[in-house]
Amino acid sequence: MSTSTAATDELPTLADRTRPMAVAAEQAAPGQATEQAATEQADPAQAALEHTGPAQAGTDQPTAQQPLVGPARRPGTRVTTPGARLIALRVRLTAQRMRLTALLARAAALLVGLRGRDLVGVGLLAGVLLAVLAGRVTGGLTGPAALVLAVFAVATWAWIATDLDDTAVALAAALVLALTGVLPADELFASLGSDVVWLLVAAFVVGVAVAASGLADRAASRLLTRARSPRGLVHLTTLALVATTFAVPSTSGRAALALPVFLALARVLRDRPQLVRGLALLVPTVVLLSAVGSLLGAGAHLVTSAVLTEATGEGVSFLRWVLLGLPLALVSSHLAAEVVLLLSTDRAERATPLRVSAAELSAEVGTPAALTREERRVLGLLAVVVTLWCTEALHGLSPALVALGAALVVTAPGFGRTRLGDALVQVPWSLLLFLAATLALGSALVGSGAAAALAGVAIGPATGSPVAFLVVVVVVSTAAHLVIASRTARSAVLVPLVVALAPVAGVDPVAAAMASTAAAGFCHTLPASAKPVAVFARVQGVPTYGPRELRRLSAVLGPLTAALVVAFSLVVWPVLGLPLAP
Repeated sequence: MSTSTAATDELPTLADRTRPMAVAAEQAAPGQATEQAATEQADPAQAALEHTGPAQAGTDQPTAQQPLVGPARRPGTRVTTPGARLIALRVRLTAQRMRLTALLARAAALLVGLRGRDLVGVGLLAGVLLAVLAGRVTGGLTGPAALVLAVFAVATWAWIATDLDDTAVALAAALVLALTGVLPADELFASLGSDVVWLLVAAFVVGVAVAASGLADRAASRLLTRARSPRGLVHLTTLALVATTFAVPSTSGRAALALPVFLALARVLRDRPQLVRGLALLVPTVVLLSAVGSLLGAGAHLVTSAVLTEATGEGVSFLRWVLLGLPLALVSSHLAAEVVLLLSTDRAERATPLRVSAAELSAEVGTPAALTREERRVLGLLAVVVTLWCTEALHGLSPALVALGAALVVTAPGFGRTRLGDALVQVPWSLLLFLAATLALGSALVGSGAAAALAGVAIGPATGSPVAFLVVVVVVSTAAHLVIASRTARSAVLVPLVVALAPVAGVDPVAAAMASTAAAGFCHTLPASAKPVAVFARVQGVPTYGPRELRRLSAVLGPLTAALVVAFSLVVWPVLGLPLAP
């Protein structure tokens, strides 16, 4: 019989002999049992480990049949030998390592399941929060600035990596800043009543009246019937879309306005699917790039002007924006039209003559042969409004007052078919609330010094050269649509940082903000990158595009757009009165 078996056979006898001594020891020290019971209640795992005998040290699966070395003990008594303590420590360390391994495995599985955009959002959130912590520890950030940066980081992460509504995120961030006292409540509520919001409301009402009158459809039809080749059709379509920048203050609204005309063209050109597919890709491309031609082309432009007003005391007027933005809108839109034509059609298709019948297209669109009285009135009103916007320096009327007066006129009884109540229903109030909240966030970023601190970390290394700073700003703004889908949100994130750091780099803040805003207008890589892209990708019954065509277009158009914005910033805008250096 082995030694282990002999020890096992002797175990009952050994336990019987030692039990009286254990009972006596327990009676001699009654407080010890109480202490042991308390220990077991506080930490059952530790108590179970300490009940393990030294003989179990080399056993993987200890059982009650293993031999005991030393005097037997009654269950419930505490082993205090160094060997038992060492075993308990080793078991505890092993358990901790297993827990840590499980947590790392779960974290790895979570990261694997994240999308690339989510990873960017998580990385950005972690980076900014670490920067905030470091700034507070080193004393480089004040308390309000640190809080604004933390809230800003969480909001940006939510815009990037979650499916939460953009407006809800912006309002929640502004509410947190107001509740903590960093952003005065009066300032938050005043942002909703700013002239920027009133301007958009009134402009949307005018845009609804323009669309209802049929004027835009008629103008597009008249223009497109002049085309005699696919290239002519593409560039005439581009010209018509650029003109709508001054009629409808929203890229989504302009895309919706162009959709009926596109569908009519698709029916007329049903036997030329390559050209129809090219037009489907052209419309959202030009709508997005041409928006820079007007201050009202996108809500992001109003955010840029408001941030400049907060930081420098002066924004960008309607006329100055047109003077700087319209040439860029025309050049970039027509270059994009040529790229779309070359990528969407082959040489034989481009060489085939084209003639669009005016009667056939008018019948498809549904416009009468002659201008109606409502169309003439709307056209005259638009001419007056744009003229007043461009001559603000002469008469002193703000664009918001002019737009409000036009909205009341165009919805007056007897003027046309649009009524004010019906038009207000179609105003995108979610966008206006989002704009008001981002204006408040931008004000808090600039006013607390948080924008300057964050810009110093994010773009600080590029401040050594004005040209290098400009290139970094343009490249980052062009690529930002991959992580932040909303155009207005991109400007709310980027423009305060760019404006804060531009003087350090020796760059005029207006030039830097215009370059960032213009570059951020490129958002063509994915169907979800912009609403106009998504709308025309899902048109039923006609040839359209998919992710593959968008990636091909973006591979060419993205670098081209960035290079064009840099060229305008260095060469064209200085001639027009906006030098790169102040």
